[in-house]
This record gives sequence, structure tokens and C-alpha cells, in this order.
Amino acid sequence: MNTNGKKMYKSLLRFTTAGSVDDGKSTLIGRLLYDSKSIFEDQMEHIVQSSKRLGKEDVDLSLLTDGLRAEREQGITIDVAYRYFATPKRKFIIADTPGHIQYTRNMVTGASTADVAVILVDARKGLLEQTMRHSYIARLLDIRHLIFCINKMDLVEYSETVFNAIRTELVSLSGKLMVEDARYIPISARVGDNVVTPSENMPWYKGKTFLELLEDLEIKKDKSVFEARFPVQTVIRPLSEAHHDYRGYAGRVAGGSFKPGDEVVVLPSMHKSSIKSIDVYNGALPEASTGDSVTITLQDQIDVSRGNILVKDNMPRIGQDISLMLCWFNEKPMKAGNRYRIRNYSNETTCLVKTVDYKMNINNLEETRDDLTVYMNDIAHVMVRTSSALIYDPYAQNNITGSIILIDEGTNETVAAGMISVE
Repeated sequence: MNTNGKKMYKSLLRFTTAGSVDDGKSTLIGRLLYDSKSIFEDQMEHIVQSSKRLGKEDVDLSLLTDGLRAEREQGITIDVAYRYFATPKRKFIIADTPGHIQYTRNMVTGASTADVAVILVDARKGLLEQTMRHSYIARLLDIRHLIFCINKMDLVEYSETVFNAIRTELVSLSGKLMVEDARYIPISARVGDNVVTPSENMPWYKGKTFLELLEDLEIKKDKSVFEARFPVQTVIRPLSEAHHDYRGYAGRVAGGSFKPGDEVVVLPSMHKSSIKSIDVYNGALPEASTGDSVTITLQDQIDVSRGNILVKDNMPRIGQDISLMLCWFNEKPMKAGNRYRIRNYSNETTCLVKTVDYKMNINNLEETRDDLTVYMNDIAHVMVRTSSALIYDPYAQNNITGSIILIDEGTNETVAAGMISVE
């Protein structure tokens, strides 16, 4: 409660960890939770016993997030592990993602909703291919804030010279990727230096600790402010005595805000109406904003179905020739001429891959056109033509209406995730 007796709401920050294998991502999260006193006693006891079983001399804090048996046996992260914790300043949702190249799709999944990407670099090794890959993917997903943690400083005798050399390389990488906000911090996740408390071993570092950075970071959320978007997920028709004539359209606001009385356009039909009410399970709302899950009713009985989208003033793009940056997930390669189902929010149709324009060479961040077959974990720019028009925004303007997945029609597997770009 504040001094006026009103309840204070703490902001939520979502961040993902990334980096090469054995850079210490899971250990960093374990240390962060442990030192911020966000671990229950029974959890800690379980970690202690698991560490002993695995023959480890010290308590292995990475076991807090590496929950699968294969992860513990191999000492790696395979699946995305989500953890929640809070401090007096802020609430956090963490996505601990794999470092192995074969789990790039898991990294994309974990990073897709993040505000911040935390990328670890082993102080002994410097920049590796996965550092480049994960930094590039973070920018591809339009994550505006990157925190580079130069980890294992205890293994290089806390050398300021080593840190500065790696920092110089990272500054150059951030410049190539046009990162809006990049931070650099020397840490030891195993020992705890500069994670929650300042390091006595690195008095030359005058910046914030890792937790302080997370608590104080001001997140840029300037997308989807003006473009009001409401994709319809399902039509609500109770057909009960109490709600005999009720017809509502349920979904999640993907951009902007809606209020009763607002004039809206239903796409693709272009029918117009105005909002009668915005309903939730326990009543009605005066307004629904980005991220709110609601049911909207309209003044007019017009045809609205799943996959349609309600918009206000600024119209989205409508078209069948779609330009995409894709991350390929499947062992079966993709090439021009292949057909897939394409899903854009709740709208689904089929598409043909017209062209593969280039693939990204992660080692030098340059485009390559030598081999245009797209293999698992490749990142490529492609053009597809859909069988019916998509209603979309560029991904840089709206992460929801600007993102797609491709689905194999034969196996029903999700084979790619993509971001709509504008040529």
C-alpha cells in the first residue's frame, strides 16, 4: 500500500538466458534465486541431495532449472525451463534456454515473449558461434535490451584486461546488430560475484550487479500502441435462458485498446460496427488493452468468426505474398516449392514457398546464397504465397499479428517460426 492507501502493483519483466554450452546459464539462474532468497527450504534440500547423488563436491545450483533426467545426467539444458520470482521492486519470469545448436528452436520459443535477453559468455573462451547466433536471434525477435554477462571471471583471476577485451568484441557485435540497449557485466555465477551482491574480487567494476540491472531496467514498450488489434479466437453463444441472444467474440487484445462505443472494422469482410460491451467472467470492463483476454460484443448482428480480426483506425496490411525471416525447426529440410499450413494468430491457411532468398551465416552475420536448402536450425529469408490473404502487421510493429508458424500438413508438426518483414 502506498501513503494514500492504494495498492501498488509491481511491474513484470520477462527475460531469457542464452549462450553457448557450459557458459553457466542455469547456474546463473540458480545463483540469482538462491542469493535473492527465492528458494524454498525443501527445494534447496532436494538440490543438495541431487548434487550428492551426482557426485558433485559443491551444491550445483543449475539443478534448480535443469529438471529433466537427461539434463542432469549430461549437465546440459535441453528444454526451456520457466521460473518465477519477485523482489520488493519487481516481478520476474525467467526462461532458461538451451545452448546446444540442435536446440535452437527451444531458444527461439523461450525468447519469443522476453523483454530482455541475458547472454552469457565464458571469460576463458570469449565470443563463440552460439554467442553470435543467440544475439542475432534476440534481435530478430525484436528484443530491445541485451545484457551480456561475462561469466567465470573467477577462472581468469578476475582480470579486468580479459573483461575489457571481451567487452570490446561485444560492443562491436552489438553495433553490427544495431542493439538499442546493451549492457556488459563481469560475473561469477558459481561463486556469486556481481550476481546479487557486488564483487569484492573485482573492485575495478563500478557498475550495477546483475539483479540491480534487472530491477532498474526501463523496458521500451512502444509497439502496438496505436494499432488496435483484436484477433477472434472463438465465438461465444451460450444459448441459455439467461443469455439466450448473447453473441460474443473471445480473444486476446493484440495491440492498442478498445472501449464500449468504439467504431470497429471486421476484417477481412470490412463490415463495420461499434462495441456494445467488453466482458470478462465476473462482469464488464470500461476498457481492454494489449494482453487482456476478453469477450467483445457488437451492436450489430454481423458475421464474425475465428480468424477474423477487429481493428480501429490504423488498418493492418492484407496480402498473399508474404516476406518472412524463418528459423527452421525440422530435420526434414525446406526448399522452394514446398507446401505448408501457415498460422498467423488464430488465422490459418496454406502456403507455397516461392523463393528462399538467402540464409544467414551466423559466424560473420552475412547473407549467403550458395546453398539455399534450409536445414534444421538455419535462419533464412523466404517469400511465401498463401492460398487466402493474411491480415498482418510487420513483426517490428506487432509481435502477435506479425508472427507465424509453419506446420507440416502430413505430420502436423510445427516446422518453423517466422517473423513477417516488409520488403
